[in-house]
Order: sequence, then C-alpha cells, then structure tokens
Amino acid sequence: MPLFGIAGWSNSGKTTLIEKLTRHFADRGLRVATIKHTHHKFDIDAPGSDTTRHRAAGAAETAIVSGSRVAVIEEIEAAGEPALEAVAARLRPADIILVEGYKSAAIPKIEVRRAAVAHERLLATNDPHVLAIAADHEVDGHGKPIFNLDDIAGIAAVIERALGPFKSLRQRA
Repeated sequence: MPLFGIAGWSNSGKTTLIEKLTRHFADRGLRVATIKHTHHKFDIDAPGSDTTRHRAAGAAETAIVSGSRVAVIEEIEAAGEPALEAVAARLRPADIILVEGYKSAAIPKIEVRRAAVAHERLLATNDPHVLAIAADHEVDGHGKPIFNLDDIAGIAAVIERALGPFKSLRQRA
C-alpha cells in the first residue's frame, strides 16, 4: 500500500502540510487518499441528524449517500481502534495515501515541526522511518534532511523517492 505519513505533535502543521501535498499530487493527476488519526472522540454527523439517530438506535454501521458523497460511520468501541493497514485496505485504490498522525506507525514519514511546539521531543531521533523533517525554524535533524514547511516540491520529492515514481493518469492512459 502506498502509505506515507505526516507525523508530529499537536499544532505542528500536519493538516496544512497534507492539504498542500494533496493539492500538489492531485494537480499532477494522481489519485490521493488521506487517513487522519485523532486521539479524541469525534463525530462526523450533526446531533439530531438522521444518521445520528440511526446510530443511537443501535446501528453498528451507518452509510449516508448523496449524488456527490458517501460516508460510512462504524461503531467500533467494543472492537478497539483498527490498525492503520486495515483502515487503508477499506479505501479505494490510490496512487498515494497520505496519513496524518500515527506517529509510531512503521511507514515512511516526514516529521513536521513548528517553533510553537519546538519543546516537544524530536521524533526523528528514534524513528528510522522518519525520512526528513519539515520545519519553520532551525532544527537539528540528526542527519536527516530538513525542509522549510513551504517547500512542497522538495517534500513531495522525498515522498516520490520513497513510494514512486508516480505516473499521472494522463501518463498511464
């Protein structure tokens, strides 16, 4: 599976970097999927909505479908959090799957650092899967390449070296 992680501490800029990388790769004609991990309980449907009412009535899984979107909500509390690979296997095939979070996953990743959370420990020090660091301040990368957070082309090149080479849909046709 073409999994590539964007890891870092809360408020380090992971979501912003994934947005920019997704746009970069999608603009090249690649099919990009994303997986977001959170430590917090979350809800994707509004209180009182039909899907919330379905789940509250005991549905183990609820799908909501429109002409432009499909979402499946699965209650898993008894089963526990699924492994990253199990979540990725449920997605349709993609050229690249960008993974936000999953700091300890054994997948290639970029560590994201912002000055605002510089006091947090550096993941790259003990994680051989961290291939590079993207930061907005000076960082000792312990031998790993350092990129400015805005150097999307440079960061994308690291990802392509790890997973590629990628061919756009136009090149595959």
